[in-house]
Amino acid sequence: MDCFASLAMTAASHGALPEEFSMKLTFSPASPFARKVRIAAIELGLIDKIEFIPSTVAPGTANDEYSKITPLKKLPVLITNDGDVILDSYVIVEYLNETAGGSLIPDYGRRRWQVKTDHSLINGMLDSMLLCRYEKAVRPQGLQWPAWNDDHWNRAWTGMARFEKRDDVLGGPLDIVQIGIVCVLGYADFRFADCGWRKAYPKLDKFHQKMLERPSVKISVPPAA
Repeated sequence: MDCFASLAMTAASHGALPEEFSMKLTFSPASPFARKVRIAAIELGLIDKIEFIPSTVAPGTANDEYSKITPLKKLPVLITNDGDVILDSYVIVEYLNETAGGSLIPDYGRRRWQVKTDHSLINGMLDSMLLCRYEKAVRPQGLQWPAWNDDHWNRAWTGMARFEKRDDVLGGPLDIVQIGIVCVLGYADFRFADCGWRKAYPKLDKFHQKMLERPSVKISVPPAA
């Protein structure tokens, strides 16, 4: 039985996980969404409670066993000790934050909604960057749509421009928005190394360099493409 089948059975049966781990996370070192969860888990002191299951999903490629865990066939997915399946990187971080009694996501008030809104922008930027990656690397030649690609890249680029002006975010306490920005910039380095974001956005560059001093950020940098 492969790891996906085992995970699917655990989720379907709500069976308990081995005592040494209380959670399982499907991930890929290349996924900015999974990186977000990894950084949060380290910062919250939960990294040793999670068993990381290397997983591969790709558009146009069937993965029936993984689809039993989530029909969306996306990374990451968290399976709790009770066998509950938690989807979406934000929801997973929110679960981990609540479990650890952390402060990565505010509990209430105006700042909570600001953080959630900023994070929604970040997730949209990452979605667009991933679509650009697929358009160039996966879609067959002759079927690519340059205007569609440019539109999605512009969404990510103008999102960076917005955060370049957000001194309150870049200079504030560590939260899910800062972690998300790190994942955006790290993915830009990983898949779009020549895009020039550092020259265009010096404040983001300074922020990124400072964040790389954190062990959680440094050790989760994607491998060389």
